[in-house]
Amino acid sequence: MRLCRFAEGRLGLVEGSQVKDVTAALDVLPGYHYPLPAYDVLIANLDRVTARIREIAPAAGTVSLGDVKLLSPLANPGKLVAAPVNYQKHLDEAKADVQIHSNNPAHTLTIHKAGLFLKANSSLAGAGEGIALRQLARRNDHEVELAVVIGKRCNKVSKEHALEYVAGYTIGLDISIRGSEDRSFRKSADSYAVLGPWLVTADEIPNPGELDLWIQVNGQTKQSSNTKYLILGVPELIEMASLFYTLYPGDVIFTGTPEGVGPIEPGDTLLAYIEKIGEMTVKVGAAAGFETAAETVRAPAQA
Repeated sequence: MRLCRFAEGRLGLVEGSQVKDVTAALDVLPGYHYPLPAYDVLIANLDRVTARIREIAPAAGTVSLGDVKLLSPLANPGKLVAAPVNYQKHLDEAKADVQIHSNNPAHTLTIHKAGLFLKANSSLAGAGEGIALRQLARRNDHEVELAVVIGKRCNKVSKEHALEYVAGYTIGLDISIRGSEDRSFRKSADSYAVLGPWLVTADEIPNPGELDLWIQVNGQTKQSSNTKYLILGVPELIEMASLFYTLYPGDVIFTGTPEGVGPIEPGDTLLAYIEKIGEMTVKVGAAAGFETAAETVRAPAQA
């Protein structure tokens, strides 16, 4: 099943080039009071929601996919966890290119030593919302990745059982400002974590370790690889993450990007694809107040 969010938080069932409005299925969600759950309630109740969708979909209203503004398929993920340098060829290019590593020693570490990092939830955006670049005097790069959505609470899960905790998969764009700062700082700007175009439930992708993926910038292919080249695959990443964090429904793991990362600028159009998920088009613009290269900000110098 392919589930999208569109318009003002409507829930859609994607079938070919059409979207069925199945927002009414959200009525099966439990009521909550403050303090609200620190996880995505739709994902936590995904079985109930999808069962209701099957009941109401035949009579649901339909709209063309091309006519809807696609939001992130997740509204309230508790954590955005990301894997650095998880393709060997990307690690090699990061080591070799000063514009990528910026003399940051963290870029020379393998993922086994670097571990994972977190992106701010406020960086989340959907395909239809686009990317609003900041720090235009610095290089902003595209990074296409398979994104894994956790389906149920897990803690210290072995790789042998890790896929049992996956709700589904989506395309992730981990947009990056190059520089010497910590990854979480440079990759957490608003709109720098794009998810979409929809969530594909785990039953449709039994093997996430053999999926083609690529991204084009203005029609030119920049990155092209397969998830079989991940250094740590999806099960291993879930195992690593769950050794440090309790993972909750709706938490997202960005699995890492292959070689070919490169700069993007306002006015660019990105087309990202992952096998068995599909493709999404994302427009690139400039954030308000950051329209010129002169509008660059670095951390204050130490007194």
